[in-house]
Amino acid sequence: MNTGERLKFGKNAMDMAQASFGAWTKNTQAIATEVAGYSKKSFDDSSAAWEKLMSAKTLGSVVEVQSEYLKASYDDFVARSTKLGELYTDLAREACKPFEGATVKASSME
Repeated sequence: MNTGERLKFGKNAMDMAQASFGAWTKNTQAIATEVAGYSKKSFDDSSAAWEKLMSAKTLGSVVEVQSEYLKASYDDFVARSTKLGELYTDLAREACKPFEGATVKASSME
């Protein structure tokens, strides 16, 4: 491999690393936004349920409020967990994409 080929290979490697870092940054921001949104919604839902519990007049009302809150919390947790799983999958896929085929290219240059 001559010097020109080595420089081109080094530039390509740097470009791939920059593209990977860009994908990493974009996707981690999306994950952080999702987690922050879930935390805020969870806190708001918990506060609303607490207010309903405090105003409940009967044991039946208390059980109903608590059951509604638990079901909604579970459903939201499952939905958000699924979304986060998709975001982490996208992160891995997009961060590795710039390097696809790099091994083949590198071994063909030897």
